[in-house]
This record gives sequence, structure tokens and C-alpha cells, in this order.
Amino acid sequence: MGNFKGHALPGSLFLINGLWWTGKYSLWHATCKNKNLGCTWLANRTSQRRLEIIESSAMLIFSVVGILAEQFVSDGPKLQLYNFAEKHWDHLMNWQHATMYLFFALAGMVSLVIHTTEAAPLALDRLMLAMAFFNEGFLFLYHLHGRRMLDVHVHQLLLFAIFGEALVAFLEIFHRGNIILELLRSTLTFLQGSWFWQIGFVLYPPRGPEWDLEDHHNMMFITMCFAWHLVFAMLIVSILYSTISCVVQSKLKRTPSVEMGLLKATERELDSDDDN
Repeated sequence: MGNFKGHALPGSLFLINGLWWTGKYSLWHATCKNKNLGCTWLANRTSQRRLEIIESSAMLIFSVVGILAEQFVSDGPKLQLYNFAEKHWDHLMNWQHATMYLFFALAGMVSLVIHTTEAAPLALDRLMLAMAFFNEGFLFLYHLHGRRMLDVHVHQLLLFAIFGEALVAFLEIFHRGNIILELLRSTLTFLQGSWFWQIGFVLYPPRGPEWDLEDHHNMMFITMCFAWHLVFAMLIVSILYSTISCVVQSKLKRTPSVEMGLLKATERELDSDDDN
């Protein structure tokens, strides 16, 4: 992560993840919130489980790729934690980043087990996700010693989004399916992604003048900029949710009553097969 690309890559992944969660939860909520229209096949338990499996697999794969990238880049530690020749820890920055990816890999693995077997309670996937975000924030909190003022500040602002996600994911253990919590998690994920990009532009500008990392006015602007990123994330999630809701409701209202009955029958059969 010690360059622009190193911040742009996780930022892009978080942006995509935030959009994916927003679309998924908006679609599920929109297709089921109007009981007299009934739920379509998009929101039955079988389809939900398949999407969860795809999502868990993607999280696991990208996390493993992140771990390998941190370890085996040209100047990476290559699994060496301590340099016995020079008697000091080796590439701790890479090791911390790999540890962050490790917890997301564990969350993806646990979620994959939960949705492919009956070996663990369903709420465990949210618990592991909360722990992954908490661990990310915990490592970032002690990741900033000795850095310059603006460098520390932009990362401290990132902690608000990270710890916020950890709290929301933890609340979902007890309130699973709450659309407010799900959209809030999506918003904070999108915020984290866009802020990673902002950090990259501040610390490693690809072109243009470099930022003065000791200027107090830059700190004031960056603080205000974080608020703008939050508003932008809220706006994107709101637009996407409203668009999906309008499209789904319009589609369901145009569905003939006979076709709606077939959809309900198909859903009952799929749920029955899933229970068996």
C-alpha cells in the first residue's frame, strides 16, 4: 500500500463491494416489502444462498490474492517475519496489510461454510465480518506512529468508516435483514473505498503538485472533504436503492395475476427443496 496503486486497488474493491451490497439488499427488500405482490424467485432462500456463496467465494479469493501480493511483491518479506542477520523485524508494513486481508479471508471462508453446509449458525457470518472490520481498524490505529501530520489525519478519518462498519455488522447479528443496517453498511463500505482513493491522491499524487503534509489548512480541507465523501456515498446508495425499488415495483405491478401465481408456486417449491 506504500504507493498510489496500493491505495487505489483496495479502494476499488471496497467501492465495488459497496455497490454490490447496495444492489443486493435493495433488490431483496424491494421484492418482498409489498406482501400482496409476493416475493419473486430473486428473493427466495435458494437464490439468496447462491448469491451468498458467490460473494463469500469472491471475498476469500481476493483476500488470498491480497495476502500473496503483500508477501511476494518485489520488495516484500516473502514470508520472512524476522531478519536474523540484521536482528530486526522484516517488512512489518506488509505483514500488517497481509493480516488485514487474513481476517477478511477468514470471514469469507466461514461464510462459505455457513451457506454450503449446516455446520455453523447463520449469524456467525456477520460476527466474522464485524471482526474483520474491527481488526482492520485496530491495525490501522497502530499503523501511524512516526508519520507526518496530514498522513496520520487522513488515516484517522478512515477509522470512522472502518469502526462504523464493524459496529453495524455486529448489530446485524441481532437484527439480520434490517434494511437500514444493510444500507448503512453499504454506505460505509463505499465511503471507505472512495477515501482510500483520496488517501492515494493526497500522499502519492500521480500528477500535479505534492501536498504539504504539515499544513494545518490542508488538514481542515481534508476533514471537510471527508464529509463530502460521506454525502457522496449516501447519495449513491440512495439513488441506487430508489432506482431498484421503483423498477422492481413497476415490474411486479405489470406482472399478470396468473404469472404472479406461478412465481409464488415456484418460490414455494424452491424453498421446500432448500429445506429438504
